[in-house]
Amino acid sequence: GGDRPASPDAPDAAASPGTPLETELQQQQVETATPPRTLLSELVEDLRALRRRADASAQEVGARIVALGTSPRPGVPVLTPVTRYRAMAQLMGVTADEQLTCGCHVHVAVESDEEGVGVLDRIRPWLAVLTALSTNSPFWNGADTGYAGYRTQVFQRFPTTGPTDRFGSAEAYHGLVTDLITTGALLDEGMIYFDARLSRSYPTVEVRVADVCLEPEDAVLVAALSRGLVGTAAARWRAGEAADDVPTALLRMASWRASRSGLTSELVHPVHRRAAPAAEVLHDLVEHVRPALAETGDEAWVERQVEAVLSRGTGADRQRRVAAASGGDLAAVVRDAVGVTVGEPAQAGAPAR
Repeated sequence: GGDRPASPDAPDAAASPGTPLETELQQQQVETATPPRTLLSELVEDLRALRRRADASAQEVGARIVALGTSPRPGVPVLTPVTRYRAMAQLMGVTADEQLTCGCHVHVAVESDEEGVGVLDRIRPWLAVLTALSTNSPFWNGADTGYAGYRTQVFQRFPTTGPTDRFGSAEAYHGLVTDLITTGALLDEGMIYFDARLSRSYPTVEVRVADVCLEPEDAVLVAALSRGLVGTAAARWRAGEAADDVPTALLRMASWRASRSGLTSELVHPVHRRAAPAAEVLHDLVEHVRPALAETGDEAWVERQVEAVLSRGTGADRQRRVAAASGGDLAAVVRDAVGVTVGEPAQAGAPAR
């Protein structure tokens, strides 16, 4: 579940035309899918409108929607009764039974599978920074996990999640996907849950590392930086520049570090591979993709939004502030998050937006 902003120039990521709201594995989840956009401002408005539409539908049955990576309060996931999800539940056991998490996936157009794999090989060191930027899941089953983005930890119970080795070619990528499916541990290619992958249905790279973001602008920041990363990587691939040989084990550590502390502490720096303050790493990501941001006209907007997030914190930071202000009342956390999700005024006593 969660938001799926289509990056500018990417084909519509919705399952079919005219269906921007989709069911997911659990009945408590809903997925929104934006159309392709060129302007970030239009993408922000798309997300706001989709969230309002989803909330209006939810209110028809006495519910509300909330853009959180995990539920702060305890809940029992209820499987959506379709054949594929039943098969997934039977195959994955408790991993599927407990899988009530919401992420933000971004599709960015590429010219070919070869270019797409060239991109995948070159963006891998930077993806954990997007995880840190989007962290919005500190609570699980009624308790603070100590993680800013616990969704990452829950989702990585699936066997095909996380960072990947460098592929080198589209043939190698598709060969690995075939081998993974042939093991019998997956239903189909739809269960290839790499941090970034080639889309099954569209000529896109799909970046999958972010929590669903509480603030729509944060989701669009993830989309803008994803487009910047893809554009930067594609240019380097076309120029024949080799992909960095960062060990996948180090990328797993970077992902864990980002999930653990978000932007509140240190991250693993994608270039010198040492701990560095999160703000420094985020600024270096912007520098890394700056030419691509300038080319698409996103540079000034991204710079402003990065500073806004560093100033007010991520969704995880807000959730914890509300919990502290309410004496640990996680119902208050949910009420506040509903207001932010659908653009209603902040609850009394909640942090100002």
